[in-house]
Amino acid sequence: MATEKINLTALDEPVGTIAEDTQTTTENRTNATEIEVEVEQMSESFADEEAALAADEAGLEIGEETAEEEAAATAQGDDLTGLSESELVALFANKIESEPVQTLRPVVEAIKIAFYKQHRIKVDAERKAFIEAGGNEDEFTPSPCADEARFKELFALYRNERDKYIAELEANKENNLKLKFAIIEELKELINSDETMNTTFSRFRELQQRWKEVGLVPQQNVKDLWETYNLHVENFYNFIKINKELRDLDLKKNYELKISLCEQAEELTLETQVVEAFRRLQKLHDEWRETGPVAIEFKETLWERFKEASSRINKRHQEHFESLKAEQTKNLALKHELCQKIEAITTRPILSRKEWNKASEELLEIQKVWKTIGFAPKKDNNRIYERFRAACDKFFELKREYYAGQKSEMEHNLAIKNELCAEAETLAMSEDWKRATDELIALQARWKQVGPVSRRHSDIIWKRFRAACDKFFERKAAHFASVDSQHEENLKLKQALLEEMRGADVKAGGFDAIKEFQRRWSQIGFVPIKFKDALQKEYKSIVDGMFATLRSSERDRSINRFRERVSNMKSSGQLRSERERLFNKVRQMEQDIALLENNIGFFSKSKNAEALIADVREKIERTKRDMSEIIEKIKLIDEQETHNA
Repeated sequence: MATEKINLTALDEPVGTIAEDTQTTTENRTNATEIEVEVEQMSESFADEEAALAADEAGLEIGEETAEEEAAATAQGDDLTGLSESELVALFANKIESEPVQTLRPVVEAIKIAFYKQHRIKVDAERKAFIEAGGNEDEFTPSPCADEARFKELFALYRNERDKYIAELEANKENNLKLKFAIIEELKELINSDETMNTTFSRFRELQQRWKEVGLVPQQNVKDLWETYNLHVENFYNFIKINKELRDLDLKKNYELKISLCEQAEELTLETQVVEAFRRLQKLHDEWRETGPVAIEFKETLWERFKEASSRINKRHQEHFESLKAEQTKNLALKHELCQKIEAITTRPILSRKEWNKASEELLEIQKVWKTIGFAPKKDNNRIYERFRAACDKFFELKREYYAGQKSEMEHNLAIKNELCAEAETLAMSEDWKRATDELIALQARWKQVGPVSRRHSDIIWKRFRAACDKFFERKAAHFASVDSQHEENLKLKQALLEEMRGADVKAGGFDAIKEFQRRWSQIGFVPIKFKDALQKEYKSIVDGMFATLRSSERDRSINRFRERVSNMKSSGQLRSERERLFNKVRQMEQDIALLENNIGFFSKSKNAEALIADVREKIERTKRDMSEIIEKIKLIDEQETHNA
């Protein structure tokens, strides 16, 4: 939405400087090129989702994560921010070369998203250049990318190595299953052995050790296999006449091991990371199965203790995922609603620029809400985003078609404004001050009545018209510069107005009061040249102070509203989500400031650098003020989280 700019510079000749009509300026800048910018900004706002879709469309899906990959994966510390496509390819190749394939899934997913974010930026730039050169968008084909081709080769290599690893893992599990069945058979044969008791017991210990050393077996066989093994272990104890000392020693050792496993399971009930606690519990269950029997009087008691702790952990794990699933289902429903809202916008008739601007604002608000909603269920997440993107694309296409239909009208408006420029340039050299002034004012009124022109001509034609008007009024001002008596009267008027401005209650009047003071100031004519700069400096200082007062007041109101909203957030999840959103906004502002500061160095080499640099510095200061307010809001969230805790 366009924002009216208030000129803080004194205009000694009130008729000599004009401002374009706000609505006309907005309409001039809302054309096909502007729509492309909006589409680009949407792509940037949803960069991760866009990159994920692009990667899937390129056939770079990994498949479901295996339990072994989940257990082997470690936290990846690589910072991928700012890496180019070639750097990401090099990192990918190094990871495949240096790290086990079962640990790579998280980093491969991250590199894939980062690569296609960069790749989309490059392709979108090519598409934009192609269209600006007069090409048909439907005929655009991206240029071949060696980095993408290499990335796909590496991905195919990774997927092939992963498939081999999974196949070998499954084969090993089947082999391990056979080995464990063989151990069970040897265990069964011990019962009928003619060896001495000590020899038989030593062989039993050896079989137990071999059982533990054999790796994983297929998940579907774990339960039956363990029950069979445990049965024959108990048979061994029941039917082999082991001397009591050895038997008691073994039972005591098993008892101590199972007590330790119970204690470890009970400690896990206090673990805050629910998924991690569940994963560690599975390992404890494996150890429990591998541990031999205990004395019959302790068997049920120990198992009930271990089972009770396991049940508590399993219940927390189940509740965690049910909660997560419920939240994702809710997110999916919310995203369906947002898709429906955009689809409704695209189906209603929009017949004017004003209506298109309003619809664009609605779409922007929907996009903002979308970004605050978490993930939908994995199987639905990409599909719902594709629907969302398709609805947005349809909106932009309809908007593009509308403005394309305005092209002939804009060309007609351009012809009229060229005629007005020619008339103004003729009047600029006139010395019939009264007639020329009246005619220029009439031309200015006609200018505002003419509709918009295309964006690429808007600034050029406006500057031409403005230059002609300014030239005349500068000549007129120079001609009447000798009228000192009027200048002295103007000085008194401006000094009186400054005194009135110092005592004004700007909070009560708001921006309208400031604009009224500016209007009155600009209507007062020239002052003696020796007072001009000091008077203008004092005027600017007072106006700046007024704006600062209003901004401070508005900032306080904003902070108070936010404080009230935060105090109503009872969920720590809501607080964290809001804090993360604000934190990301601060990071974006820091990047914007860095970019603007970099632009200052670029502008310093161009003509008319002072005006450009001043404008950039104003943007930097405004961004810093906004960032300071957001940081204060983050502190409020932190205070609320401490209070809730």
